[in-house]
Amino acid sequence: MTHQPLRPRPPRPSLSRRRFVTTALAACAGVTFASCARSRVHNLATRSGGDRNKLYVYSWTGYVDDELVRQYTEATGIEVVVDIYDSNETMLAILQAGGGDTYSIIYPSDYMVQQMINLQLLTALDHSRIPRLQELLPTYQDPVYDRRNTYSIPLSWGTTGLAYNSKVLTTPPDDWDYLWKNQAQLSRRFTLLDDVRETLGAALKSLGYSYNSTNPDELEKAYQALVTLKPAIVSFNSTAWREQLLAGDLSLAMAYSVDVGEVSQNNDFIKYIVPKSGSSLWTDTMVIPATAPNLDAAYAWINLVLEPQIAAGLMQRLFFATPSRTAYDLLPPDFQQNPTLFPPPDILAKCEGIAPVDPAEEELLDRYWTQLTSG
Repeated sequence: MTHQPLRPRPPRPSLSRRRFVTTALAACAGVTFASCARSRVHNLATRSGGDRNKLYVYSWTGYVDDELVRQYTEATGIEVVVDIYDSNETMLAILQAGGGDTYSIIYPSDYMVQQMINLQLLTALDHSRIPRLQELLPTYQDPVYDRRNTYSIPLSWGTTGLAYNSKVLTTPPDDWDYLWKNQAQLSRRFTLLDDVRETLGAALKSLGYSYNSTNPDELEKAYQALVTLKPAIVSFNSTAWREQLLAGDLSLAMAYSVDVGEVSQNNDFIKYIVPKSGSSLWTDTMVIPATAPNLDAAYAWINLVLEPQIAAGLMQRLFFATPSRTAYDLLPPDFQQNPTLFPPPDILAKCEGIAPVDPAEEELLDRYWTQLTSG
């Protein structure tokens, strides 16, 4: 096989991948988010998702490119229409407002798969129609968010960690407690994610607790640790750190691995570490909504994306980590050995997926987050 050259990946959405707070509400210019979703659905109503010659895909940016669309249409004769969403919650609101009648493939994140299953929004997959399912890495053949991949197929995965400018930061970080130990030197030169579960999770890990702890005493200690750190933090943001880190205005940023991969491809001085005590491990997936109008086209899409050569080419072009072991085997050595995309197994073993919380726990987290980020 001729390996395709690495190319910069399209930028990720400006919203956090894990949490939707107020940005989408603001984008609706004063109307309710539900009304905004209904307006979007009204626009979708003019399209025929049931057209056997078209497949409508609802995706994050950066997972579908022109080459993949060309390959699919060439193989099936079916035209592909891709719509982009900027948060899991935006996508869910569109589906709940009636927009699911258009799409036959959607790309939710792990925790959203759980929520969509509970809301009965997904089609149970016929595994006999997905022959390459057994080629997934063992971890992804029975993920905790969807046992035995009953409703979803993992597409990509990644970690949360610390990106830093090695020209500016001569002593590299190794764990979350680095932020507290070096608070004076880092003061006003680092950012944390605009995401309560990720940022509070990092504080929990720094204290030796689980990233997913909901123990009130442990949460209180993590919150107080962040209060102590807050005067040194430039801001809580999930993407604005890129330009600032490149320019040397920041020394360090909490970031998602896939975003750091984009930045570091052409800037060798941008480094990334997964803290040695562990971090979060996230997965994005492919699902078929319960109201999918073009089931055959959806299965054809999933099978194309799981084809090893297709998946390996797609990953190199768009720079993300695949859960397919056969696709991984086709990657060039420099890609396989990229620690940003593929951290060592001993580090991954200490990482945790973001677990769902009950309403009372969510209310407590929201209260801490509001207190931390206000003022």
